[in-house]
Amino acid sequence: MPDVVVTNLRKEYGGNTVLHEVSFTIKDGEFFTLLGPSGCGKSTTLGLIAGLDKPTSGSIEVGDVVFVSDRNRKFVPPEERNLGMVFQSYALWPHMTLSQNLAMALNIRKVPKVEQQRLIYDALDKVGLAHLIKRYPHQLSGGQQQRVALARALVYSPKVLLLDEPLSNLDAKLREQSRVWLKRLQADLGITTVYVTHDQEEALAMSDRIAVMSNGHMLQVASPNEIYERPATAEVAAFIGRSNFLDGTVVSASAGTATVRLEERGEIINVAVSGDAATGEAVTVAFRPEKIHLSQTGGSATPGSIVLDVDVIGTSYVGSRYEYDLKYGDRIIIAESTTGTVEGAAKLVIPADAARLYPRADVVSQDAAELMAVTR
Repeated sequence: MPDVVVTNLRKEYGGNTVLHEVSFTIKDGEFFTLLGPSGCGKSTTLGLIAGLDKPTSGSIEVGDVVFVSDRNRKFVPPEERNLGMVFQSYALWPHMTLSQNLAMALNIRKVPKVEQQRLIYDALDKVGLAHLIKRYPHQLSGGQQQRVALARALVYSPKVLLLDEPLSNLDAKLREQSRVWLKRLQADLGITTVYVTHDQEEALAMSDRIAVMSNGHMLQVASPNEIYERPATAEVAAFIGRSNFLDGTVVSASAGTATVRLEERGEIINVAVSGDAATGEAVTVAFRPEKIHLSQTGGSATPGSIVLDVDVIGTSYVGSRYEYDLKYGDRIIIAESTTGTVEGAAKLVIPADAARLYPRADVVSQDAAELMAVTR
């Protein structure tokens, strides 16, 4: 299976830029996910790869074939790209059997009739539905219909598989089961896959790499572990998982450490930094609820930890853990713990490796702004 190379892809609608010079490379056989809130440009990017629309500028290459190039004024139509695509709605013909639905894709490509039955059976067998080959879509469950749509995309052995939120119409339990099955199938087939979703848990569980998008920009491209543990921006930290945010100003900085005065109470804290921090710079300190510790005395603090005085204003039992709502000045901080015994005035301990420092974002997407506002 080939690499997919997208270079400086830009898309405008009526003078409004919805995609800003996006570039990335998807490796051979990789499960690559475009992740972000509604309107971030992920489905637009997928549609441009599929050939459903033309970019304003930029290029797309799959293997050694150029699909789009504004420099050479080249545009390969979708039917000549040999890409498989599964839509959110599945788009199955209701009056056709499963066999007939899959045959449509083969007829378009003028595959001989003698070959079609074998290809159709093999494709349905890959998704575990060969025994239902004569059924109609309305006779199947939602999960089975989703598998038929996938089989139709695979039946002609495409170079790349494009999936546009294919699990979004399933209920929560079936969706969880389907993502495990889909990832296993993709790994078994070794097919290069581009997956679009707004579900962060889905992206983390299924992807080899994730591209986080916002407002037509690509904020970070990395492995699920790196995206979660080392988000490149405060907006990525807000969108992937949950994070607490405290605003402050850099008082001084030295190699690997920034001294920050928090705005809420004027407390001075030291935060480890991997890059540069300038004195006087407005910054945001971010930390995840499950990385911090809460106690009455702060006895769990290790050297380099940040310790804040907080008040417990609420505790919720959510099965595998307790969630605390903590008041710090006018802010609400969320903490997670395996015990629910802390009450009243308490000490919040943020380990040195749990806090990350970001330049304060003046503009973030509406979705991320709402997420960040929870703790601001």
